[in-house]
Amino acid sequence: MTSIADIEIPADGTGLGELFETVPALTCEMERVIASSGHGLWLSGAAQPKIEDALAETSAIGSYSCITSEEERHLYDIEFEPETVDPFEVVLEEGGTVLSASASNGTWLLSVRVIDRESVSTLYDRLADDGVSPTIVRLFGLAEESRTQCGLTSRQYETLVAAIDHGYFEIPREVSMQELSDELDISHQALSERLRRAYRALVTSELNVTEEEATAPPLPSD
Repeated sequence: MTSIADIEIPADGTGLGELFETVPALTCEMERVIASSGHGLWLSGAAQPKIEDALAETSAIGSYSCITSEEERHLYDIEFEPETVDPFEVVLEEGGTVLSASASNGTWLLSVRVIDRESVSTLYDRLADDGVSPTIVRLFGLAEESRTQCGLTSRQYETLVAAIDHGYFEIPREVSMQELSDELDISHQALSERLRRAYRALVTSELNVTEEEATAPPLPSD
């Protein structure tokens, strides 16, 4: 099962360890899209001249360039020296995907997607072998997170997935509600009610509808 692991890694021993030692108040956040020639990292917490002095003095950084600035943070394209422990590259080499990464107080927090839970153990061992001390803060299934974020129960989530897999939402439908209820081994009425509750949960979540709005009386008909 595809899983998400939140992993803490001390910056000491990685490419930005020296940078955090020079500028302890520094905060760092990975850009949503990796820059073409390196890593896009938003740096803040100190004046830009101080940040650039620290970048220039960090031995693990091969090159850097400021892409843009907004308010008090600055986006840099950073390339590490080949021998540097780069946690982003380690994740990629082990078949994972870095969904988000941020660092403050000298500690990285990476949210990583992996193909299964066994891959987390492999990634953990690889990071440990590279001289850093990872800590698994949280490990959960992707389906579990998606369901929770949308406010669905596990049965509602499984029913919607089954409906999609069997073509219930196709035009024209590839399976009737009765056929789908037989497949799920529940009654036609139970399936109808479960789908309606799932629709309500999805719409309420995605449209950010409050509980008061969700329970408001229906509008008068024309």
